[in-house]
Amino acid sequence: MKTRGSLIVLSGFAGVGKGTVLKSLFETREGYAYSVSATTRAPRPGEVDGVHYFFVSKERFEEMIRNDELLEYACYVGNYYGTPKDYVESRLEDGFDVILEIEVQGALKIREKVPDAVLIYMLPPSAQELYERLKGRGTETGEVIAKRMRRAAEEAKNLEQYDYIVVNDDADVCAGRLHRVIRSQRQRVKSNLPFIRKLQEELKELNERNVDSSSASHD
Repeated sequence: MKTRGSLIVLSGFAGVGKGTVLKSLFETREGYAYSVSATTRAPRPGEVDGVHYFFVSKERFEEMIRNDELLEYACYVGNYYGTPKDYVESRLEDGFDVILEIEVQGALKIREKVPDAVLIYMLPPSAQELYERLKGRGTETGEVIAKRMRRAAEEAKNLEQYDYIVVNDDADVCAGRLHRVIRSQRQRVKSNLPFIRKLQEELKELNERNVDSSSASHD
């Protein structure tokens, strides 16, 4: 029996380590697919259409908006970015758990359009650890780090709108936690309706045969 996959929306503070955890998850577990976004920006060297992004014209993207072909979209630095419905739906139907890494506002937009989406927020073990990780990257100024910490405090106000949290104290351990949370969704009733309906029909037919057999035995 092939179970429909789940749409997983993963958010987390900047510097919490989402990329490292997802890399571990995809390298050690099967059955996952990244959500591929559409964008109007030009491809960068090495990027492949349909793998890294779906590269489309501004006109085509705006057509997708008008036709409600996107789960969510945003405009950043003059370019559109969005999540195509059809791509996500086809991967879910193929049984893959589709992971969409996105910030809070986009996640809540997805929840409006896909009530069954599973929203997971990745957290650091502590605020101090988050600060140390940002500082340890060595790529940002103190001012940028302070800005990211303030942003984290704002995002934390939305945590209760998510379904699960996973704490990233170790990337591989966190990948295991994330995997267990995601795979537990496969036991949801809504994820198994074809199987349930088939079983219901089989029970109905079996009981009807038993009634007929019982009636015949009394003739």
